[in-house]
Amino acid sequence: MTTRDFTMYFQQIEKSHLADVMALEADRMANLQLTDKEFKPEMNVVKEERRMRIDDSARATVYEQMLAVLFNAAPYRNPTIGWPSDLDTMTVQDAQDWYHKWYAPNNATVVVTGDVNPDEVFRQAQRTYGKLQPHALPRRYAQDEPKQVGVKRIWVKAPAENPYVVLAYKAPPLRDVDKDVDPYALEVLSAVLDGYDNARLPNLLVKGKDEKGGRLADDVNAGYDGMNRGPSIFLLDGVPADGHTTAEIEQALRAQIDRIARDGVTEAELKRVKAQVVAAQIYKRDSVFGQGMEIGMAEMTGLSWRDLDRILEKIKSVTPAQVQQVAKTYFTEDNLVVATLLPQPIDPNKPARKPVPGMREEGGLR
Repeated sequence: MTTRDFTMYFQQIEKSHLADVMALEADRMANLQLTDKEFKPEMNVVKEERRMRIDDSARATVYEQMLAVLFNAAPYRNPTIGWPSDLDTMTVQDAQDWYHKWYAPNNATVVVTGDVNPDEVFRQAQRTYGKLQPHALPRRYAQDEPKQVGVKRIWVKAPAENPYVVLAYKAPPLRDVDKDVDPYALEVLSAVLDGYDNARLPNLLVKGKDEKGGRLADDVNAGYDGMNRGPSIFLLDGVPADGHTTAEIEQALRAQIDRIARDGVTEAELKRVKAQVVAAQIYKRDSVFGQGMEIGMAEMTGLSWRDLDRILEKIKSVTPAQVQQVAKTYFTEDNLVVATLLPQPIDPNKPARKPVPGMREEGGLR
């Protein structure tokens, strides 16, 4: 699985096979040989994956175009799977060069979760990965975004049944677990707006009634993820109900942020929401796989697995004043991109694409 920040290989196995799997993965890290015979069919799979997941999805197309406009410098402006021209021009030598550049034991983290003996796992890791030689890695540096001046707007045409609008605000990622405040407040704000059944956005815009006795939106969402190597985003999006427009959805979403910036949130609402946020975080740990994912993501985004419990404590400590302050600080036109889907006719004769052999599981690339 490849995300914007890292590539992850994972196996769910019976513990007696752990040593063998470690040996295979260590070999793959150091001795992979790519050939045209293997590369070309796999590239065709990747191209088809892009067509199915992005080109044939109106929302994914909007999101891709939105990121390209939101960021001027950050690599997040490019899709993880690549632009079509990237896939058309990439060669097996490009892939081999990338492999030799980045695949090194000093650029990897091994996570093992489950019913295992830690001392034995460390011994197995030393016998397999410990034999690999580290090498110098390319210099990495943060690419600071130039200051945005004014809202950016794009309109995207794509075959779709319904219009759709997404509001993307630049937001800070979590960098210092103990000193940072705003990322935790943004996480809680996201839950206030759209964390659960009783959150504000679904209650007011989907379940609520407009002046005509109908609802404004068929669907609304809010989301923030502060665990990134680069800049973060706070997203608001929605699909208007019949008789309503994306302009009305945008106005309603911005009004809810303005309301919190003006009036804040109550202590009772915040207490309930924080309990739900913490419960959702703890729920991720109910599975062995979920534990491994959480640990790995923390390590790959510049944090530590040792920070995870501390992060929960910091979320619990968020105050109403902090939630109100982030609503005032980050939701400005100088941080905003609005991307609107203009639905185009859907060709009824176009056959649905079918997954091709070798295609990654859902969510494999984002």
